[in-house]
Amino acid sequence: MHTKTKAIVVLAVLAALGVVYYQYRYYHADVAFVDEGEVELTADGLMKTDGVLHSIPLDEVLTGNPRKDGIPSIDEPVYESVRAADQYLDDNGFGLVVEVGSQSRFYPYQILVWHEIVNDTFVNEPLLVTFCPLCYTGRVFDREVNGEEVEFGTSGKLHNSNLLMYDRWSDSLWSQAFGEAVVGDLTGTALEVYPSLTISWADYKTNYPGGEVLSRETGHDRDYTSDPYGPVGYYESAAIWFPLSHEDQRLHPKAVIFGLEIGEATKAYELERVQEAGSIDDVVGGESVRVYWDEDVRTVRAERTTGESIQLENSFWFSWAATHPETELYE
Repeated sequence: MHTKTKAIVVLAVLAALGVVYYQYRYYHADVAFVDEGEVELTADGLMKTDGVLHSIPLDEVLTGNPRKDGIPSIDEPVYESVRAADQYLDDNGFGLVVEVGSQSRFYPYQILVWHEIVNDTFVNEPLLVTFCPLCYTGRVFDREVNGEEVEFGTSGKLHNSNLLMYDRWSDSLWSQAFGEAVVGDLTGTALEVYPSLTISWADYKTNYPGGEVLSRETGHDRDYTSDPYGPVGYYESAAIWFPLSHEDQRLHPKAVIFGLEIGEATKAYELERVQEAGSIDDVVGGESVRVYWDEDVRTVRAERTTGESIQLENSFWFSWAATHPETELYE
């Protein structure tokens, strides 16, 4: 590499590090959603402070982006063929697969990392496709709330480093990890989880050659071949940029796990352990389950002994442990 080229690369890396350091210093400060006043308990066990309903401590709500919708959601998604998307998508890059009937769609993390939310309708199913890059958590929900289709956006707030969405109906804050409203008038209202899989682009194009792919035509100018968290090694390092209410040292913070929730019981399965074992017979919440490695699409799945599929939540270990402090860990 020529000396001039090396200098340009070094300057680019230093600039990226400077931006991240500034963000870390600015956003790491504890910024409460509102000033904590006297906390009252409602009849249904929720908290109310200064007239604001909430199910999480307000001083744990932090600013991740100073502007609401500073990370713009995709509200009019466009789709393209597998062949067209293959011109730029990374074979080793991951994304969410959603199937409705015989049709499928792939939502690449390469796009979601820049937007985090897609308000979609797929064969008349109103879907909310979400990805939190800080927690590496991809989840899909039915975006009907109290019988009404609702759009969601990024609030700029975080809880336990996890994306807090807001709905454009009541302006309540929703935890992507919990799948429910945690601050505002709709606090305690839960979204219905819609089945999805997390797989690589290589596996999607092999197994779903006729499927659709979320297009780069998002209406926003972004470099969808780059990842803003990549140059600073966020995904590999142990660094967590925002405070957590609970930390668990049993795994590396960024170990990828698949979490299982049955009733009040939760259990996490490290990706590498499931790959090594192939299949794990276990009991969670009093139910017999099987967690296994699906070699066809190279991802982790779970099912009851009756064969009924169970939705898993993929995320970094630190995020799952903070959200589910009583979780068991398969070892």
